[in-house]
Amino acid sequence: MDALPEILDAAITIPGETRSRVALSATAVELLQKMWALHGPLMFHQSGGCCDGSSPMCYPAVEFITAEADILLGLFQLPGCGPLEFWMSREQFNYWSHTHLTVDVVVGRGSGFSVEAPEGKRFLIRSRLVEGFEPTLITRPVSFPSSKV
Repeated sequence: MDALPEILDAAITIPGETRSRVALSATAVELLQKMWALHGPLMFHQSGGCCDGSSPMCYPAVEFITAEADILLGLFQLPGCGPLEFWMSREQFNYWSHTHLTVDVVVGRGSGFSVEAPEGKRFLIRSRLVEGFEPTLITRPVSFPSSKV
C-alpha cells in the first residue's frame, strides 16, 4: 500500500477561493479508513455548540442532515474509500474564516456521538491563522451539490 501523505488537503468548495481551508493528518486518514470500513461513507460536522464544543464530529453520511445554517468547507477524497464532506455551521465559520483547520487524532474519548469514540481516540482541530484568508461573513446559505445519496 502506498504511504499516506503527511497532510491530505480537501478540495476547495467555497466559490471564489483558491486555497483549501481544511486538511486531514495522516493519523486522521488512517482512523477514518478504519471507521469507513465499519460504518460506510462518513462526513464531518464542526459546530460551535455545547457538548464537545469545537471538536469535529464524524458521522455516517446518511445519519446527519445538514441545513441552510451549514457550509461545506471542504471535500476529501479519502484514499481507498470515497468522498468525505467537511461541514461547518455558518455561525462557527464566521468566527474561524481566517484560519486553516487540520483534523488530527488524540488518545482520549470525546463526549459526543462521533464514530471514533469507542476506539478510545477522538478527532480534534488544529488551527492556524492564514495570511490571505480574509475574515468572511456569510449571511445567506451557500448551496453545493451533495455527494450524499
